Amino acid sequence: MESENGTVITEFMLLGLTQSQDIQLLVFVLVLIFYFIILPGNFLIIFTIRSDPGLTAPLYFFLGNLAFLDASYSFTVAPRMLVDFLSEKKVISYRGCITQLFFLHFTGGGEGLLLVVMAFDRYIAICRPLHYSTVMNPDRACYAMLLALWLGGFVHSIIQVVLILCLPFCGPNQLDNFFCDVPQVIKLACTDTFVVELLMVFSSGLMTLLCFLGLLASYTVILCRIRGSSSEAKNKAMSTCTTHIIVIFFMFGPGIFIYTCPFRAFPADKVVSLFHTVIFPLLNPVIYTLRNQEVKASMKKVFNKHIA
Repeated sequence: MESENGTVITEFMLLGLTQSQDIQLLVFVLVLIFYFIILPGNFLIIFTIRSDPGLTAPLYFFLGNLAFLDASYSFTVAPRMLVDFLSEKKVISYRGCITQLFFLHFTGGGEGLLLVVMAFDRYIAICRPLHYSTVMNPDRACYAMLLALWLGGFVHSIIQVVLILCLPFCGPNQLDNFFCDVPQVIKLACTDTFVVELLMVFSSGLMTLLCFLGLLASYTVILCRIRGSSSEAKNKAMSTCTTHIIVIFFMFGPGIFIYTCPFRAFPADKVVSLFHTVIFPLLNPVIYTLRNQEVKASMKKVFNKHIA
């Protein structure tokens, strides 16, 4: 990290979400309340799926992993952001910045691939029901897919980190955001970053866009295939697919905005980043649960057994 003029960047200054103390306090209170309400809900989903023998289908296996990944993704940014709201000087070390960036893309990349796997699961269940038990074998296929998406998230994250580590940083060291992410860090490099920016757009932006379009195409095929089904089966499939599509827009919409646009600041960047890293990840599993009668019934049993 030593530049030609001998300057070594060992920390970054985070400018935060806003310079207004009143707005910072308001956002702090809202995020804290939201966090204390929704985060336990994600762990309740995991506990319910793990404890109920009736929720052993691959859909619930993946839903439990989605809740874990979403909570982990949000936990990468939210706790430090809440602390920084109360700090006058918002400083993060260079290594801390790289670590945050790594886990952000590790969990985010894994979640994106998990949504692809969940779409595949629904396609097989609805369009190839006779082959479902063979293709989506809980003891082999599900764990193999889970391992693949974790490896995929790891490889995706390592690519981001390696490209950042190759850049020289000799000042300034002010990151115009409330967390470390690729677009803001690249701007601080004291070298021509055009090639690196292009690689970042391809590795993050293009991957996000292709996953988003592929998922929409897959659910379009599913919806077309269920037109001739019975009324009950059609309603159940429509409810499941609608839920998945809502989560897809929550997950990939902000990601496309952040990573496919040119690396220049937009007024809405920080607001989109706040929803993308803190709000939406915690809401995604809740949306799935509210539309799933089996999980809601099991959660009521867990609540009555352990709390009531």
